[in-house]
Amino acid sequence: MKAYFFFALKRLIQLICVIFAGCSIAFFVSHLSPISPVESIIGRVSGQSSYSPEAIENLRAALTEMFGLDVPLHEQYFNFLRRLAVGDFGPSLLAFPRPAIELVMLALPWTFGLLTVSTLLTWLIGNVAGGLAGYYQNSRLLKALGILAIAIQPIPYYIVAFMMVIIFGFFWPVLPISGGFAMNVRQAWTPEFVLSVLHYAILPAASLTIVGIGTWFLGMRALVSNIVTEDYVTFAELGGVKRNRIVFSYVMRNAMVPQLTSLAMTLGAIFSGTIITEQVFSYPGLGSLLVTAVNRGDSATTLAVSCIAVIAVASAIFIIDLLHPLVDPRVRAE
Repeated sequence: MKAYFFFALKRLIQLICVIFAGCSIAFFVSHLSPISPVESIIGRVSGQSSYSPEAIENLRAALTEMFGLDVPLHEQYFNFLRRLAVGDFGPSLLAFPRPAIELVMLALPWTFGLLTVSTLLTWLIGNVAGGLAGYYQNSRLLKALGILAIAIQPIPYYIVAFMMVIIFGFFWPVLPISGGFAMNVRQAWTPEFVLSVLHYAILPAASLTIVGIGTWFLGMRALVSNIVTEDYVTFAELGGVKRNRIVFSYVMRNAMVPQLTSLAMTLGAIFSGTIITEQVFSYPGLGSLLVTAVNRGDSATTLAVSCIAVIAVASAIFIIDLLHPLVDPRVRAE
């Protein structure tokens, strides 16, 4: 237990370092944007009515102080680190003067739900099907699934998303291709709203799941194909152990360990795929919010989305790392 405590402490320090580095990079990248939030607001206000030059200058000075742009970059950075600890990213241009973190918190549950469901389905279905294909290597059905997985695996997420929009939006319009829920449904924890959310999430989740299954299927099949040649599997078969127990308890359980490591390594890519998929389906998650913020020059919201994404992905990897020694007793904490 003591060794596991030091293992968890080491991973926690790594988590803090990753979050610090990722958020720092996001800060400097967002401040390299040529679009000024101050000038964006002034341009919007000036277009609605006429103001005197003195009023414009006073407004510019007030907005510059509000956004913290009246101090050098290094002071802005230290101010950002202090505000990051309390989740304050400043006002958003998209809904000025509403705080950017509020917009992120409204969009986060949509992305979290879509990402969690699609990742779990992809990982479980791909690994189970791949494990069966690696063990029952003479099955025609599983061989056909292997060929299909090889064909689908290299296709980018957004290509599958566009294909689904074309198929279910024009040729066979049976599923919604845009939005997160029906417009005539009130947002509340009612069966009607939940069913509407699930209905609208089918295509975004399916586009992420279809591509991901191929990757996990091929990886698991390769691992199981090597494990079935091990002596303990042969002895279990000769000893009359039930086939299902051999497949799930002996073979696939050992093959799941490297797949769990792969899941931690690919979470960032999966999140990126989710961002693009949300934009294709106009899903009200972090992806749509991020693209809109970048197009509008909203550096505060862009920075808030980027930092929350870094924290969420790094925390998920941290949790998987903590589970690793518990899943596989062969892994030693030290």
